Amino acid sequence: MYENSLPNFLDMKIALYFRISTSNQSNDTQKAILVDYAQRNGYEYDLYEEVESSRKTRPVKQQLLAKLRSGEYSGVYVYKLDRWARSSTELILEVTELYNKGVGFVSLSDQLDFSSATGRLLFQLLSCFAEFERSLISDRTKAALQRKKETGVQLGRKPGSKDSKKRETKNYKIREMRKRKAIDEAKGVFKPLEEYIL
Repeated sequence: MYENSLPNFLDMKIALYFRISTSNQSNDTQKAILVDYAQRNGYEYDLYEEVESSRKTRPVKQQLLAKLRSGEYSGVYVYKLDRWARSSTELILEVTELYNKGVGFVSLSDQLDFSSATGRLLFQLLSCFAEFERSLISDRTKAALQRKKETGVQLGRKPGSKDSKKRETKNYKIREMRKRKAIDEAKGVFKPLEEYIL
């Protein structure tokens, strides 16, 4: 059922990731399908089951991401894309990172393999939409900053006693917002950029 377009990970180690959205659900179906597929194809695999999955934290996924970044696995399998990411932006940013590191990403139920030619094409389309979404966020952020400035709100930190020379402020606030967003995302917390307005 799932074999047609998926990559051959024989002699490679893969990770199987599955999670539920609420405590009254069960991971059993996802787990059974992923394990059955891996065993039928002779893949060496490890299981990553998310048992704590709130809106802001997914510790098992963060642990897996660290191992994927270090090259411990050649690929990661999920049952459906929404089991991995809660937004298109989250999905695209993480899959792009994995793709650039040579790590395969496969969704069995969706029949998506981002290492195949068709998967790469679809991924490029998704990336275009993500870039469009980032541009919209940037525009909204700049508009919100301008509104705050017009109402007399002082943006940024207050000058300190050591500020003897004029600071370079071009794009400073947006850079700082992006830094704070990146720190949160490394912890599994995903919020729109405009929530980091200084």
